[in-house]
Parts: sequence; C-alpha cells; structure tokens
Amino acid sequence: MKKTKTTKKKPGKKKSAVKAKTNTAPKRAASSASKVALKGTVSKSRRKAELRHVPWASVEVEALNPLLGRHFVVGQNVMLARVLLKKGCIVPEHSHPNEQLTFIAEGALKFWIDGRVIVVNAGEVLTIPPNMPHKAEALEDTVDFDVFNPPRADWMSGTDVYLR
Repeated sequence: MKKTKTTKKKPGKKKSAVKAKTNTAPKRAASSASKVALKGTVSKSRRKAELRHVPWASVEVEALNPLLGRHFVVGQNVMLARVLLKKGCIVPEHSHPNEQLTFIAEGALKFWIDGRVIVVNAGEVLTIPPNMPHKAEALEDTVDFDVFNPPRADWMSGTDVYLR
C-alpha cells in the first residue's frame, strides 16, 4: 500500500489521507453468466462451527447420474466435496456466487472457462472466482476435491438439477 503524508488540522488531531485504488481491469460480459447463474447456491442461515473428524468412508456417495457421484462435508463457512467422475462425464456450463477451488487427486478434467480451455491433471489446482461460468469434462476416471466458500446450498438441499 502506498503511504501518504499525515497533515495536522488542529493541535492534537490528525487526519490521514489514503489514496484509493481504482480498478481499471476490463469488465467481463455478464450476458452468458446471467444465462447459467444458479439460484439458491448460498444459504441464508449460518451453520455452527464445530470440531469434527470425518472419514470419507462414513459419508455416503450420492449418485447424481451414471457417470457422476459425490459426497461432501460442510463447515460453517466452507464445503469440501469429493467428486467422482467417470471418463466422458460432462458437468454442464453453470456459474455460482461461491468461490471454488478444484484439486484433481486422480485423472484429469478439461474446463471451458473464461474463454479458455484448461486441462487440470492429477496434482493440480484450478481456482474459480465467484460468478464465472464454467463447464468440465472428465478425460479419464477422475477423483476431484472441490472447496466452496460459502458452502453450496443447492448441493445441500438437492436442488442442483443441472447435475442430475
């Protein structure tokens, strides 16, 4: 942060001048995002923070379709999902107000995102900002760990019809 001088107005009182940064980055077109933005992905209620130890084997895998399964653990402010995709599985284009981190433990996913095609291989991470439309395809059988902040309310309630 750039420091600026502090000037005295009256004895004993100081006024600090802070220079504001302006965002000059080009704005992304919202037209495609508005077509695929998912409603109900952020819960209005707050979960209680608590200490838990959860073996993945104790969390039932939800079969969303023949090529896609998932299970997840939800904290107060974040959700961790283990997503199981068979080769050829397509996650349709969508967007959500939740920030997403995707870590590929096994396999590979091809993403169509921000006008680019990105292949994320085992051991790699993709960060997806809120409200950015994205689509994915499993190039091989894949184990993917997704972190969402805030947790995906549509996943918790089962209203994520785009995956079913």
